[in-house]
Amino acid sequence: RWQKVLYERQPFPDNYVDQRFLEELRKNIHARQYQYWAVVFESGAVAQQLCSVCVFVVTWWYMDAGMLSPQGLFGAGLVSSLLGYVLFNVIDAGFGRQESGRTWWADLKSTLVFIAFTYGFSPVLKTLTESISTDTIYAMSAFMLLGHLIFFDYGANAAIVSSTLSLNMAIFASVCLASRLPRSLHAFVMVTFAMQIFALWPMLQKKLKAQTPRCYVAVTTLFALAALAGLMTISSVGAILFALLLLCISCLCPYCLIRLQLFKDNIHGPWDEAEIKEDLSRFLM
Repeated sequence: RWQKVLYERQPFPDNYVDQRFLEELRKNIHARQYQYWAVVFESGAVAQQLCSVCVFVVTWWYMDAGMLSPQGLFGAGLVSSLLGYVLFNVIDAGFGRQESGRTWWADLKSTLVFIAFTYGFSPVLKTLTESISTDTIYAMSAFMLLGHLIFFDYGANAAIVSSTLSLNMAIFASVCLASRLPRSLHAFVMVTFAMQIFALWPMLQKKLKAQTPRCYVAVTTLFALAALAGLMTISSVGAILFALLLLCISCLCPYCLIRLQLFKDNIHGPWDEAEIKEDLSRFLM
């Protein structure tokens, strides 16, 4: 009888296997079973980040067209940041702050340092790209915002995820677009707004998603409607295409993912690489 060993001489060729070899065949033992509404809920992170980019571009367009004053945007951003800061601490009753050991005074100092530093360098930001053509600036900004969406941390454990790179690309895009605004004050407010929507807003999103899922769904829906309303005032065609994109990501892509799970066919068996599961540390002593 054939044995699956190499240390004995057998009257069979080296590549011979009998029918018992396939008895250990297993299929899709690590496959995950997805629920449609659970996938739709998780896709909200992608939709919210797309809406954040849309809101940022629409806000920049309004400032460039002179329809939005920098004082008004700065005031609205300041009020929104204060409300978000209070909500961030109220959601988990301050447990997250106690674990991190960070005080309110430290947050206030960091905010003041950032505002002072950005305001002091706003004239430099305004004249930083004067020698670069406007078309190149727009192309660089679009490329950086696309990279921000690609490398953003949506909650997946993948090598491509890099929160630092994603944030840096978004800030770089905001600096490029801010340099095309009329005055230094516009550039300062635009970079500050970019930090709020690309750095602070995702932190609040993750907190809402973890602590209050229903509130997270409501905020995601309202934020998407606000982005669509702002884009509608600029381009109705763009708003329709953006709405179709959000529907595709939130409804169609989860359905396709679940349907494709039916065609998954990963096989596992004795041909896989051997895994040593026993603790062999005693042999190293």
